[in-house]
Order: sequence, then structure tokens, then C-alpha cells
Amino acid sequence: MPSSGWGYEAHNGPEEWQKFFPLANGNRQSPIDIQTRYVKYDVHLRPLNPVYDPSSAQLILNSGHSVNVEYDDSKPLSVLSGGPIIGRYRLRQFHFHWGRTDDGGSEHTVNGVQYAAELHLLHWNTEKYSDFVQAAYQPDGLAVIACLLELGEGNSALQKITGALDSIIKQIAKFRSLHHSKCEDKNDCLMLSNFRPTQPLLNREVRATIT
Repeated sequence: MPSSGWGYEAHNGPEEWQKFFPLANGNRQSPIDIQTRYVKYDVHLRPLNPVYDPSSAQLILNSGHSVNVEYDDSKPLSVLSGGPIIGRYRLRQFHFHWGRTDDGGSEHTVNGVQYAAELHLLHWNTEKYSDFVQAAYQPDGLAVIACLLELGEGNSALQKITGALDSIIKQIAKFRSLHHSKCEDKNDCLMLSNFRPTQPLLNREVRATIT
């Protein structure tokens, strides 16, 4: 499997990633199952402070792995600060993860419960690194906000991406109609599921700003 050929099917899915991406077998893997009884309240942890400029959104695309909304990160228009990070990180893109059914498609779980889908907002450390690729290989290079999505009424922000749909259920179903990249037979390449199973927490600690 070449670096461009990773995916979520049996032949190129999460169990195979480590063969071509050694970092995928490291000790700081995501996602995790958040066991709330073990979450540690941290009085020194600041709230996250995302400041986003909608005008910096440039492109909606099928990346072959998800639905991406790409942002202009050449200027500090949409930035993230606060929380555990130092400085300001610029928003690069956001994308979604979903499953074959509405019962579960989120990557992270809470007390073993999986949500319908998950939104990831990906930021990178422009104050310390010169480009996104360089930042991606550094422990303080990226910052990702993960939002767990539940089924419910239509979300106006999602409707801008998926079209005029009347519910989250239909919006996720629309995602499942997309195709993976580099696929010869489109009937066999529907992007029905694109989430990674939870990974061991190991010696890491989950911290929170609330008790």
C-alpha cells in the first residue's frame, strides 16, 4: 500500500496503517475511549478559544477519505488558542467521520458509547513551523478539536456542505454516497465508513476544565 493508498477497508484500513506509517503504532494514538470517571480536573487548564472567519473557507471537496472544507491558512484569519496549547494555531481544514449505520461513526467514544459521527477541526502551529507538513511531524505541530455529533434536526452549517437536507440523518446518509479515491468500480467504492477504532490510552491522562 503506497502512502496515497491508505483507507478504511480491510486491505488498507487502520490495522494496516502501521506497516507503511510507523507513527500509527506509537504510544500517543487517537482516538480513545474517554472514561469520565478517570478524567482529571485541571484548574490550570484554560478554555479553548477558537476564532473563525467564515470568509477564509475556500473549498469543499471529497478527499477520497472524507468530506473536507479547506481554509486559507496563509493569514491568521481563523485561529485557535487557549486550552493546553501555547500560542495561536491556524485552521487548515475540517472534515467528518461516519459509519455504515447511524448507530455509530464517531472515532472517539465516551464511556464506551459511540456517536453517530464526528467533526474534526485541524489546526497547525504557524508560529513555530514554516509549513503544514513540517508541523504534522512535530509533537506540538497540530491541534485538533473533535466534536461528537448526535442525530437530530438539520444543522444549518452542515447543510451548506451537503445541500438542502432536513435532518442530520439525511446529511450523514449523503456522506455515505461519496466514493473513495482511486477506485475503478464506483459501485464497490462507496465511502460507507471512515472511522478508526479507539486506541489504548496507555500512560496518558485526560484532563478537563469542568468537574
